[in-house]
Formats: sequence, C-alpha cells, structure tokens
Amino acid sequence: MAVSIKSSAEIELMREAGRILAITHDELAKRVKPGMSTLDVDRIGEEIIRSYDCIPSFLNYNGYPASICVSVNEEVVHGIPDKNRIIKEDDIVSLDAGVIYKGYHSDAARTLIMPAVSDEIKELVKVTRESFFEGIKQAIPGNHVRDIGRAVQEYAESHGYSVVRDLIGHGVGSKLHEDPEVPNFVTPRRGAKLRPGMTIAVEPMINLGEYDVYWLEDDWTVVTEDGLPSAHYENTILITEGEPEILSTAPGIAL
Repeated sequence: MAVSIKSSAEIELMREAGRILAITHDELAKRVKPGMSTLDVDRIGEEIIRSYDCIPSFLNYNGYPASICVSVNEEVVHGIPDKNRIIKEDDIVSLDAGVIYKGYHSDAARTLIMPAVSDEIKELVKVTRESFFEGIKQAIPGNHVRDIGRAVQEYAESHGYSVVRDLIGHGVGSKLHEDPEVPNFVTPRRGAKLRPGMTIAVEPMINLGEYDVYWLEDDWTVVTEDGLPSAHYENTILITEGEPEILSTAPGIAL
C-alpha cells in the first residue's frame, strides 16, 4: 500500500476542487425537483462543474458514461442518468460527484429528499449524514482507518440501519481512487495508520433494511437486495495534526 502524503501546494489545489464541488452540490440541491429526469440532473451538474473550468471526475472513468452518479431510492450508488427515469415526489436521490481542478480531485455525495418522502426515510438520510461525522471524529493522527469504520458502523447500527459491505471509501488526490481503502465498518485488519497530509473520502452508504446489495446488468448501478432505500453521504477530508479538515466544503454552504 502506497499512501500519498500531500504537500501544502497539493492541499491548496484540493481545497479549491472541494470548494467547487461543494458549490455544485449546493446548486443541485436547489434545482433538483420531482418531474426532472436523472439525465437532466447530470446535465445540470456537468454544466456547473465546467463553468468553473473544471473537469467532472466521473465522466468516462473506467467507462462510466456520465458526470454525476444519480441513484434513486433502493439504488445505493453509481446510478446511470437516464432521460426516462423521472424523479417522483416521494423519492430520495443520492448524488455522487467529483471535480478535477488542475489535476487534483475532490469527491463528495449527498442524498436529497423530495417533498413527499416519509419521516422514516428522512430519518435514514439524517442518520447517514450523522454517521459520517461520527466516523471522522476518529480521523486523527495515530488512529487507523478501521477506527473510522467502527464509529460509522456503531452509530448506524445503533439506529437500526445496516452498513453496505461491498463498497468502501478511499484515498483521493491526483487520482480519484488512491490508497488507502476506507471501509465504513469494522474490518479484521486495522488498515492504514492515519498521518497528517493524507486525504481520504469517507462515504457511509447506509441501508434501511439489510446490507446486501447487487449490481444491475449495466455493471454500474448497485441496488439493495431487499429493495428498501439506501442513503449516501460523503466528503473528502484532510488528516491534520489535530481534527480533520473537510475539503469538500465552501463558505456559506451547509454540510
């Protein structure tokens, strides 16, 4: 495992990538509404990213055909935008996006709540977000990535939800996916030791029902086996000498 420690110059580039990505998510949250297709969402997201002279991280990455992963309800991640997939009043819509700024990536995800979503599903989305913040409390020097995963898992499961096992977080920098792997659950091994200058994407994927998932025939879209909803929340963070810094944020924009 070759974990990259970023220089101050690299970190500045990643902060800017993260700022632009945060603006992108904020704009999408304002504009995504029932009646739109998931392809509409992708077009808007790509337009915003390119308006900042950035490149969408996901477009053509390993063959992925879009700029924004748009996953609805039981779709966990990597939903492919489709002109025929229309967002409904009672849907939750998970948006996973990445930005490349001067060769450096930022990666973040949010789950949006449409107007008629039930309180039960709203709570799932809330706890998924909170599990991220519980996890990064452990993202301090000297700890290991397993400590992050344990905190995410314990928090999610304490609320009666399950943590997807087949997908994990990762390092991020000049590549979208770098070492180390960052699971959202307890693993037999401790994983990489956290050191200042490491940049990682922590991304809980939390299911209302069981944690089992499968891939659709498009080889991208991951869905829950039981057909119950899943939520996703992710940020790119920097390990510092003290508390972690969230890089995929911008002034005036709520996380």
